[in-house]
Amino acid sequence: MNAIEIDQLSKCFHLADRSRRSRFMDRLRGIRPGARQDDSFWALREVTFKVACGERVAIIGANGSGKTTLLRILARIIAPTAGEARLRGRVGSIIEIGSGFHPELTGRENVFLNGVIIGMTTSEIKQKFDRIVDFSGIGQFIDTPIKYYSNGMYLRLAFAVAAHADADILLLDEVIAVGDDEFQKQSRAKLLEFSKEGRTLLTVSHDLPILKQLCTKVILMGHGKVEQAGEDMENIFCSYLAQ
Repeated sequence: MNAIEIDQLSKCFHLADRSRRSRFMDRLRGIRPGARQDDSFWALREVTFKVACGERVAIIGANGSGKTTLLRILARIIAPTAGEARLRGRVGSIIEIGSGFHPELTGRENVFLNGVIIGMTTSEIKQKFDRIVDFSGIGQFIDTPIKYYSNGMYLRLAFAVAAHADADILLLDEVIAVGDDEFQKQSRAKLLEFSKEGRTLLTVSHDLPILKQLCTKVILMGHGKVEQAGEDMENIFCSYLAQ
């Protein structure tokens, strides 16, 4: 059974709402209003692939290749322009630093806020709260407003919440290399455990050595399209590095 099925997925961002300064500069250059033809950007173009339940899939590609846009669509943060994305089960995600967190609230309060956002019940969060805090390693600061946290502390707490959410599918964007070596080992062990339980992992990262250890399949994206996909990770990594 497939946990994720992507069919002809496309996303277009319209750039027509140009700033007043941009329109003024256009007039200085003699460009008539409405004369610009390239006012849209296709971040994804007809992306199609499937991910089986329990697979650990890496998504790689140069900046601007569509990786984060794809994960944001799967996390239901943005809607696609065309095509369809089908996901089976509860989805947990860490797409952007601080997403699902409020800077004025403490770490403790944000555990509950973020947990509810990703589908946990209040009673479930209370039951797992101590384990989440212990996993994050920031217990000393759990009652401190997170606006004082470093990026690493943000991600450690966000990862800890997502890792304990009993999600069927976990979407991660550039977070598997967060923290010190000990936390990275702890995180990888948790993700492997996650996979052995039949859950599915889809992660975006530029850290190829960690992806090689963690994932069983890789998708290489370029210019909003899937260029290569498969289990021959070494060969696809070489294609990526040769770009």
